[in-house]
Amino acid sequence: MTLELQGIGVSRGIAIGRAHILFHNQPDVKEYLIKEEDIDAEVKRLKKATKTARKQLKEIKKQIPGNAPTDVSSFIDTHLLMLSDSSLSKIPVEMIRSRRCNAEWALQLQRDALINVFDEMDDPYLRTRRDDVDHVVNRIHRLLADERPADHEMTDGRLKGRIIIAEDLTPADTVLMQHQGIAAFVTEHGGATSHTTILARSLGIPAIVGVESVRRYIQDNEPLIIDGETGTLIAGADQTTIAEYQQHRVDFQQHIASLSRYKSQPTKTKDGKIITLLANAELPKDISTISHAGAEGIGLYRTEFLYMNRATPPEEEEQLAAYRDVVESMNNTPVTIRTFDLGADKTVDGGRNMGPTVTNPALGLRAIRLCLNQPNMFRIQLRAILRASAYGKIKIMFPMISTQQELTQAHRLLHQCKLELDKEGLEYDRHIETGMMIEIPASAVCAEMFAQQVDFLSIGTNDLIQYTLAIDRIDDHVNYLYDPLHPAVLRLIHVTLEAGKKQNTPVSMCGEMAGDPRYTRLLLAMGLDHFSTHPNALLEIKQIINETDLNQLPHNTLQIMNMSNPYEAEVLLAQINAPVHKH
Repeated sequence: MTLELQGIGVSRGIAIGRAHILFHNQPDVKEYLIKEEDIDAEVKRLKKATKTARKQLKEIKKQIPGNAPTDVSSFIDTHLLMLSDSSLSKIPVEMIRSRRCNAEWALQLQRDALINVFDEMDDPYLRTRRDDVDHVVNRIHRLLADERPADHEMTDGRLKGRIIIAEDLTPADTVLMQHQGIAAFVTEHGGATSHTTILARSLGIPAIVGVESVRRYIQDNEPLIIDGETGTLIAGADQTTIAEYQQHRVDFQQHIASLSRYKSQPTKTKDGKIITLLANAELPKDISTISHAGAEGIGLYRTEFLYMNRATPPEEEEQLAAYRDVVESMNNTPVTIRTFDLGADKTVDGGRNMGPTVTNPALGLRAIRLCLNQPNMFRIQLRAILRASAYGKIKIMFPMISTQQELTQAHRLLHQCKLELDKEGLEYDRHIETGMMIEIPASAVCAEMFAQQVDFLSIGTNDLIQYTLAIDRIDDHVNYLYDPLHPAVLRLIHVTLEAGKKQNTPVSMCGEMAGDPRYTRLLLAMGLDHFSTHPNALLEIKQIINETDLNQLPHNTLQIMNMSNPYEAEVLLAQINAPVHKH
């Protein structure tokens, strides 16, 4: 009998293979009191386990293929940084000494404290970093319990061609299994912005997340079909279905291979409209991937990584070095640097000191609000960005602007920094462009007003959709409501694009929607001419743009903004995409 399960497709591709059920045995952590004379031995036991965990991760990092995307090693580096951070390397030791508790319990207490902080974070991408804390702590716990290595850590090829079924996976798990040649993976939990799903996309592993209780329905070694685009898992398929998906797999692989020819081509529609195609970047290591994809610059350079996994904020010289490296690596193409988008809740990093508990951090002191609340920290970053602009083309972008006053204050601080640099005789681009994110419904509605005050606008669809629909997109219980085609979302995007056109202010889009091929032609029809995507999505977006004739789109394309019925909207979207929909 055929069984079909539905989840969230997070990494495209077709996989056909047998299931391997992966059980991560969660450590049974018990608390007990240790004798005074055993404290040093307990501390030594914890340090030994931590050291072994670090060694294991370094060994995993060595197994990463040289041609793998830079995202891969950066995820392992994140876990290595956590193992070295005092929050995991020192505080549990202090707990063992002060409370005379066992190493497992001390580690668990600190894990719980860190998870509570991450759970309160408003940014979905940053909130999923709680998973990294769990992954690192669980690795140490398993070593403390002297557990044997899991199947996926064995290098005997037992997982080659298998489809992994698991509750959740760590980035380290994913790297190890990709090295063994897994065909795909399916997890019960996880979101579209977790490290593991981003890693799956970078490695080209078909993946589905959010298939609730999947391990209860699938048997080990059972033949499966996985469609990482639609999020469909099929068990017990007949020969006709298997043959159909085998052809889909061949078509998809040929399609991906064909994209390389677009790298050197200009980006413009068949009817001659020039489109600017940029890439998003999070880490300095992303630059080589961006250059390989043929991007015309960086439309969003996130700076949060500079503030994470450290006790104090980065100083001006450190930030200057980081920004200078990026802009020089981009060979005079533009780099849009977003000022830090941290939340009031990010107390474990170099943001701000522990404050009162925030009831609803998504609506609290975050992004530009935190920047203006911490002007000294903000000024350090602005000075560093300005100084880096002497070495290449840089633009400054402010996140989460909701009022005219916030934008005015941000510009005033930037002006003060320019005056300081003038007095100090330091070089910077005196004509540096400034822009702002449109990621709150209020800023979209008032986009025309804001467009008069900045050099450019950038639509951040991740937060715009989340705030417009009042849903948490990484919450398994409500993320089905996360809908880019909701008429309210589309109208806000359209209002912003029209405002930019009226004020002659360029408008870009840097959220996930810009990198999703399903929406490219619709966005073109709405007037978007600046896309900023994940580097791995860039060539496919370019192909769609170059094969689109705007004059041949359905005459009722923009009626999608008036469709309250999701099914009708999907039908029209399929009609819009029909001429370039190949698989």
